[in-house]
Amino acid sequence: MLCGKILIGLIAFFIAISACLALAGYLLHQKLSMELPDIKTLHNVQYQIPFSIYSKDNLLIAQFGEKKRTPIKIDEVPKQLIDAFLAAEDERFFKHPGVDYKGLLRAAIQLALTGKKRQGGSTITMQVTRNFLLGREKTYIRKIKEIILALKIENEYSKKQILELYLNQIYMGHRAYGIAAAAQTYYGRALNQLTLAEHAMIAGLPKAPSAYNPITNETRALQRRNYVLRRMLELNYITQQEFESAANQPSTAKLQYVLPELSAPYLAEMVRQKLFDKYGEEAYTSGFKVYTTIDSSLQTTADQALRNTLHAYDERHGYHSAPLANINTVNNFRDIPIIGDTLPACIVSVDKSTVTARLQNNATIEIPWENIKWAQNTVKSFLKPGDIIRVRQLKNDTWALTQVPGAEGAFVSINPINGAILALSGGFDFSHNKYNRATQAKRQPGSGFKPIIYTAALEEGYTTASFINDAPIVVEDQSQENEEWRPENYNRKFFGPTSIRSALTHSRNIISIRLLRTIGIEKAVSAALRFGFTHEQLPKSLSLALGSGYASPLQMARAYATFANGGFLIKPYFIERIESNEGKVIYQAKPRIACPSCDSSQELNKTYAPRIISPRINFLMNSLLRDVVQHGTATRAKVLERQDLAGKTGTTNEQRDAWFNGYTPSIAATAWVGFDNYASLGNLETGGATALPMWIEFMQTALKNTPETPFDAPEGIVKAFIDPQTGLLMPEGSRNGIWEFFQAEHAPNQSAPVFENLPSDYSQPHEKPIEALF
Repeated sequence: MLCGKILIGLIAFFIAISACLALAGYLLHQKLSMELPDIKTLHNVQYQIPFSIYSKDNLLIAQFGEKKRTPIKIDEVPKQLIDAFLAAEDERFFKHPGVDYKGLLRAAIQLALTGKKRQGGSTITMQVTRNFLLGREKTYIRKIKEIILALKIENEYSKKQILELYLNQIYMGHRAYGIAAAAQTYYGRALNQLTLAEHAMIAGLPKAPSAYNPITNETRALQRRNYVLRRMLELNYITQQEFESAANQPSTAKLQYVLPELSAPYLAEMVRQKLFDKYGEEAYTSGFKVYTTIDSSLQTTADQALRNTLHAYDERHGYHSAPLANINTVNNFRDIPIIGDTLPACIVSVDKSTVTARLQNNATIEIPWENIKWAQNTVKSFLKPGDIIRVRQLKNDTWALTQVPGAEGAFVSINPINGAILALSGGFDFSHNKYNRATQAKRQPGSGFKPIIYTAALEEGYTTASFINDAPIVVEDQSQENEEWRPENYNRKFFGPTSIRSALTHSRNIISIRLLRTIGIEKAVSAALRFGFTHEQLPKSLSLALGSGYASPLQMARAYATFANGGFLIKPYFIERIESNEGKVIYQAKPRIACPSCDSSQELNKTYAPRIISPRINFLMNSLLRDVVQHGTATRAKVLERQDLAGKTGTTNEQRDAWFNGYTPSIAATAWVGFDNYASLGNLETGGATALPMWIEFMQTALKNTPETPFDAPEGIVKAFIDPQTGLLMPEGSRNGIWEFFQAEHAPNQSAPVFENLPSDYSQPHEKPIEALF
């Protein structure tokens, strides 16, 4: 009887305890449920994916972002890889309700026996809750939350959806997140191109990405891989033969890098800054795909033209480097950086005809003395085995002694119709110096600014045949020590009465100053503002005529694009469109285009760029700027054998800057060379000698297969046969006359006096094309 009462009491006690525990569990569940995140957020997971930058022809330029990830749909994952993950992480995944009670019980027993918490009992679903919703803290409360959420997730999502989330989120080592990124990081291939052994290696990583990493710990990684293979065999996912074959394979993992398909680092940095300004830190995790306006062929050509130009300048001024070091004094030859197209090389031997050297990849090269002679007066005394020098490969595939140029350069090319930047190079090597001279430099444009002065003069009624006296001039200037400025032409000569055409063709400084003084500084400044310059860039003095303000190469290219496109101010841009990771276009450039055929009502439409100079003035300026190439300071460009080339050289005081701004109707481009510290480039280093070769080399590629554009005069332009010495009319067929273009209302109506027995070369100016001082 007593035993019965005790038994009943115990039962009642256990019932009471159970009820209390159930109530406590219920209350805890309710409390924790109120604190749990909403699992429906998994419907719209935003993976952290780096953003990628591409050229307009879809070549990868750069990626920005710490996490490497390429999300993939579950149906695209090979079954063998899924089997490997199930074998390694959760064999009952497709059977349990989100929680594997057997696994949890094993983990609890382990805790009770050892007193230590160990990883175990977590299903793939529970790992999803940890990775997406909870974080990785290890507490009992967090574990309970994990279980509750896992059960909820299983009710809301299919097994495939859960597995897809897991396989795209897990960390796989070396900044790789998700299985697709892991395949690229370790093997450089897609998932469906991997072997069974490689699938097993990837499936073994999530347990401990650092400990089982095939790059940092190959031995442990192979042990983990073979464990996964054994589990696959035990679960009948693979055969005994497949197991043995895969388990006996060595590791094939090798850290892979996503290498750019196109080098355009200055442009890539412009894109990065633009996206960061707009999206902040989100830009680095958004997975954006940014398609730029860059043409890969033109970009490569621009980079090489800039480097060739700087090397040519450097070689004209001799070898200024000693050997980088001696092989016996450097810690690691391989650590010496490659800069631009210059590679470190260790001299092996020297003889009368060649220098033999070894590159950092152990390749042996021969440098003929023909490619050293530019520096041989300096280097013969110290070129010896063991010395480390710099070399570069020439177009003919031979090797040459070289050095990192002291001068710098920039090049930018744009589409004059819509402003798309086609190529941009901001310096010799971005990794060596990240300063982007194409967009950030504030350099005096020199004579490259003169066409704006001439544009204003033509608008004020001057003609291309108007005569200005090229004679000494003294200008009161309080900025000068003696308060007088005595400008000169480049060759320090004066030529007397000179036509505007001849003055611009030969870049006469005095003519530009006299023109500016006549039309007034305010009108010239007003014209420059129309071309996109700002007040800050434009000094309010007569030195403006010689380009004493400042501008970047991109600004100069934009200004000359106006002459190229018929008189419209376009806005340069470099991002064509931005796509989300899912391929949705979230930004599309809508540039305002130059439209010479539009009527005035159309020009008010925001589709079109604003016209800033009239068709007639634009035609006359094109005529003048084409003469610069055909007869003036840029005759070197005649090597391109085209009649539609136009442009203007520019050289600033003491040869601190060398420019060429040029164009055809289809492309505008600016080349600049100078020292970052504003040192002189040296005597005779003018725009035509120093910068123009860069422009020519670029245009040889850019204009290939592009037909010449006819030079058609717009309505209101007339031709007249004139005396080149007076600008007055001459009878057609006269031996000494020339044809000239005029705006109809400004055409000459008086005839030149007729003189007998004039010399046969009367109409020929007795002068050679020269470069301007500014």
